[in-house]
Amino acid sequence: MQQVDFTSMAEGTREEYEFLDRMEHDYVAALPDRILDALRRLENSIGGYRVSRLVHSLQSATRAQRAGESEEMVIAALLHDIGDDLAPHSHSELAAAVLRPFVSERTHWIVKHHGLFQMYYFAHHYGGDRNARDRFADHPYYRATVDFCANYDQNCFDPEYDTLPLEHFEPMLRRVFSTVRLDDEERQARNGT
Repeated sequence: MQQVDFTSMAEGTREEYEFLDRMEHDYVAALPDRILDALRRLENSIGGYRVSRLVHSLQSATRAQRAGESEEMVIAALLHDIGDDLAPHSHSELAAAVLRPFVSERTHWIVKHHGLFQMYYFAHHYGGDRNARDRFADHPYYRATVDFCANYDQNCFDPEYDTLPLEHFEPMLRRVFSTVRLDDEERQARNGT
């Protein structure tokens, strides 16, 4: 069977769905390769900065690793702007969605909200509210997101910084994306309980 026979999902058989499940498994296993390709495309992303968006991302991950962050956080730093090409108005949410099945709730929240928190550094220059992040001041991950932006985002545009190459982070990325982390609700849904 190279493809299913059905044209409507309601018509699919058990065998066809088992076949598709095997196909999806192989596709999901190649996710790290597609992520690496997406990172490489950031080399030609948004212009005007002193470094490419890829170098910005690598610098972010390099700083996180040198600060002793977990592999999960280093990879989150590497991928925090991966959504720039496809979702320039909601890049944080796209990056967080890519990471969500593989990282903790805390890391997911930081990446999802980093765009708003990062505005602290520039929004006031064009009439925006630099303190928009303060609406989350009581959130348990507020301080962690402030720190992420201060330490691994706003300061990662330095062409002189000794930035590690993408190849350095590839094994880490593959490890982080090797295990899906499900919360209790998702686990129950998958198990039908």
